[in-house]
Amino acid sequence: MGKITDTVKVLLIINVIFYLGSQFILTPGPAMQLFALWFVEHPSFQIWQPLTHMFMHDLGSPMHIIFNMYGLWMFGSAVEQSIGQKKFIFFYFSAGLGAALIHTLVNYYHFQSGFTALVEAGWNESQIFNLLEDAESQIRSLGRYQVDIPQGFDGEHIKPMISSYVTSAVGASGALYGILVGFGMMYPNAALGLLFIPVPIKAKYFIPALILLDLFSGLTGFSIFGQNIANWAHLGGALFGFIMMYYWKKNSFNDKRWY
Repeated sequence: MGKITDTVKVLLIINVIFYLGSQFILTPGPAMQLFALWFVEHPSFQIWQPLTHMFMHDLGSPMHIIFNMYGLWMFGSAVEQSIGQKKFIFFYFSAGLGAALIHTLVNYYHFQSGFTALVEAGWNESQIFNLLEDAESQIRSLGRYQVDIPQGFDGEHIKPMISSYVTSAVGASGALYGILVGFGMMYPNAALGLLFIPVPIKAKYFIPALILLDLFSGLTGFSIFGQNIANWAHLGGALFGFIMMYYWKKNSFNDKRWY
């Protein structure tokens, strides 16, 4: 939370380049199609997207990248100073890729659950993908979708399937959650003075509370921070961050710093 470290500085610059490039070079549509993380069975999915989505942010809301980069600066530099540059790079990208993995697995579960239910009800594959393509077409033209839920189905059962297919994931939040967990494990008693909370809160209380909120939102679909938040990606980044930091602490990583 002091001087910005070299790796964090480079990550900040890359994120800003992706953000501005997506706005003014490729334009938002093609940029999101190429670099956001799409569902594995979506036509726009590419093998590089689990990596590149970490540098993309919501192009319609500058606060998305501002908050993520603020968190990266605030916590990332402290973590990098503690574990060293090479280890931090490994940690950051592993947490981000772990977030993409968990997000994709949860989406796959939702998609397959809805897909199987429709097949068992007599729908064929062509009908299902027509439903999905109709929803996606509405998103492109209206920014939202409203499809007729098949008769006999609970909307809350089919909507997660549609959302998994038509919604892409962007942002450094997964990697950031890994950093948050790492920071909390190294500095549990650090008092955090955050922009949206008037009193300092110790990391050992604030970070678990934030993760529990994401778990609650992921399980219930209700979020106090708004919609279109990839809660399971946050939880995936936090999980991978915890596993790595726990392993390093257990094996005395301070005696094995990578430089």
